Amino acid sequence: MDTDVKTRRSADEDLHQIGEVAEQVGLSLRTVRYYEEVGLLSAPARTDGGFRLYGAEHIEQLELIRQMKPLGLSIEEMRALLRARHDLGTSAGARRKAEARDSLERFAELASERCVELRRQLRSAERFARQIRSEAEGGD
Repeated sequence: MDTDVKTRRSADEDLHQIGEVAEQVGLSLRTVRYYEEVGLLSAPARTDGGFRLYGAEHIEQLELIRQMKPLGLSIEEMRALLRARHDLGTSAGARRKAEARDSLERFAELASERCVELRRQLRSAERFARQIRSEAEGGD
């Protein structure tokens, strides 16, 4: 068998259609397509028939995006964070890597601040749930 054909077949085995990927990361098909449209998710390969084929890097991107969602980051903030991570992980020059580290440090601080707020909201929600439970148990 031709080595190019083997390589192509091997690479295709690591590719997944949108439904598989959406299910794996816990997102809807529409959400996956939206993230691609707004530039958060890199463009997938396509079959001859036009079907999207996603690889491990796409799944990793989607899982990271899903982790960012509860923090309330805007699309532009998510895009900047993904860009900084990419720049840090590539052979970008020293200046770009330094900028990427600074950007990631700012995002880490922002994420920490948002976590504090989310914990406050969670405590409030838990108090509310206990109050309602108490009223339901005592209200004949």
